[in-house]
Amino acid sequence: MEKKTARLYFVDAMRAWAILMMLQGHFIDGLLDPVFRDNSNITFTVWKYFRGITAPVFFTVSGFIFTYLLIKVPQWGWQNPRVSKGIKRGLQLLFIGYLLRANLFGILKGQVYKTFFLVDVLHCIGLSLLGIIGIYLLAHRTKKTLLPVMLLGVTLFLFLFEPIYSQWTFEFLPQALANFLTRDNGSVFTIIPWFGYTTFGAFLSVVFTRYREHRFLYPYAISLCLLTGTALIFYSSWIFMQLTYLTGIPLFRAIADNNYLFIRLGDVFVVFAMFMLFRRMMVNATLLKIGQSTLSIYIIHFIILYGSFTGLGLYRIFHHGLNPTAAISGALIFMFICSYTALRYEKNKATINAGLAFTVKTMNKHLISAYSITQRLAKVYVLKLLRSVRLLKS
Repeated sequence: MEKKTARLYFVDAMRAWAILMMLQGHFIDGLLDPVFRDNSNITFTVWKYFRGITAPVFFTVSGFIFTYLLIKVPQWGWQNPRVSKGIKRGLQLLFIGYLLRANLFGILKGQVYKTFFLVDVLHCIGLSLLGIIGIYLLAHRTKKTLLPVMLLGVTLFLFLFEPIYSQWTFEFLPQALANFLTRDNGSVFTIIPWFGYTTFGAFLSVVFTRYREHRFLYPYAISLCLLTGTALIFYSSWIFMQLTYLTGIPLFRAIADNNYLFIRLGDVFVVFAMFMLFRRMMVNATLLKIGQSTLSIYIIHFIILYGSFTGLGLYRIFHHGLNPTAAISGALIFMFICSYTALRYEKNKATINAGLAFTVKTMNKHLISAYSITQRLAKVYVLKLLRSVRLLKS
């Protein structure tokens, strides 16, 4: 019988793989010259397909880990300390998501650019965590056994009705809110349908937790993931076409014609199966630390590549201007720099945060002192002015 551990190392390894795939994917996609984007080239086609797997895996793993930590404690409902921590984490991710899109030069001019309100990965994951907490608390008010049913139900609802709501522009909403629901204004990700992958990861986490002591957990889980993943990748479109013929419902035809959600869900199953299969090989300390430092890596990559705060990033300098050799070499260097910087930050986080706190505190003291001095000078000036006025009157 395999020894169970509280830490699921294969999930950390999967997160590390997903964040590294994201780094190279963003770098190459943003900087590779369009001349070399040839869909008839097998290398580019394979890279493009695997790049498309990254986001579904990342969202699913995020939901899995968050829910695993949420439900493993004995307390339930609001008494669960993970609920308040999760709310803070979700709001933190939303705040960081907007902060990374802030432009200091624009703020100094008194302008807030439209790109500030665009929604990206961090916004969606932050809101998704809040959504999972909402479902968790709702299940607590009804019946605990409903939690996996509700999570899976949300996933199926968002995936099945995507052809309908993807046509909506949500013009009746303020653009800042509409950006969470539609990509028409330039948002990279939207909460619908991507919340569906997060809730599916949460569903898998609930099932995994319930059977974690089973003697043959991993053999069964690996086999089931491989079979389900293969079926979704190769047969889900055919199944929806058959449902169209049987029921006459056009929605099934629309799903089959643009069946990226269920096919990518199949990819997620296969990735889970692979990482569970080779879980004993995925205990490298550096790899696991990378998987546990995804937020720091994401922030650093956003600053370097897209130029957060200043607008001066690699994307602006080399946008669609590199050949394949330069793009691949640069992506490898970029992955190393982002990962190394993030790991150094995580290692010295306490010292760095203490230094930042001291700096902010010192600046506040200086500002208060400057304000006091200015206030005193203003009083002296006003008194002198009043005396001058009195002398003139006399």
